[in-house]
Amino acid sequence: MTMESDTTGQAREAARNNADWCAALCRAHGITGREGPYAWTSPRRTPLYYPDAVTLTPEASPGDVLGSIDLTVPGASVKDSFAVLDLSDDGFEVLFEAQWIHRAAPDPTGKGWQLVDGEGELAAWERAWSDGGSEGLFPPALLAEPGHSFLVERDERGEATAGAVAGRSGDVVGISNLYAVDGDQDAAWAGCLATVARLWPGREVVGYESGDDLAAALRAGFAPAGPLRVWLRPN
Repeated sequence: MTMESDTTGQAREAARNNADWCAALCRAHGITGREGPYAWTSPRRTPLYYPDAVTLTPEASPGDVLGSIDLTVPGASVKDSFAVLDLSDDGFEVLFEAQWIHRAAPDPTGKGWQLVDGEGELAAWERAWSDGGSEGLFPPALLAEPGHSFLVERDERGEATAGAVAGRSGDVVGISNLYAVDGDQDAAWAGCLATVARLWPGREVVGYESGDDLAAALRAGFAPAGPLRVWLRPN
């Protein structure tokens, strides 16, 4: 029997954690997805930036995802969590590629950030995340989702200067939507990880990044855990 590599196991954890976050965001928008043995899928088109399916195992096939999402409306997308699918014959094209990342539990190094509390704070978090270009992607219902928290750093005026979403599943905390208003990703990771260490001590940290954001994550102590690919069906 072939033993699964450590990084494949880490990628599985990261993919499941990310699927949990996608499912939570969809529920906040009134969309109920389905988690099967091979993939999480949504029968309705998901909100902007979020996939209609996330594979949970490298054994997933195109049939495990395409039969459970809406292909009648342009814009269907699939997060191929192990970069093993070929959906080109089904009208999909590669939107982007990235790396799952994994880090040992961070040490407590400072106070870190705060938890977002209330609809007004969440709206301010989203405006800072999107530089004022997004509204309503993160509904207030997300604040009641168990296992998911919005983290924020504020300046002396109370304005959001950095933030992230933290999602707990199994033995890991997943980080997504990390941002820094001034673009300093290194400082953002330092503050975010200090917060994880304070709120969820002893938990390993996962996520995914690409490009310069991946480089910043590696400087923060993460290691690559395997490739992923996002497919888009534009027509």
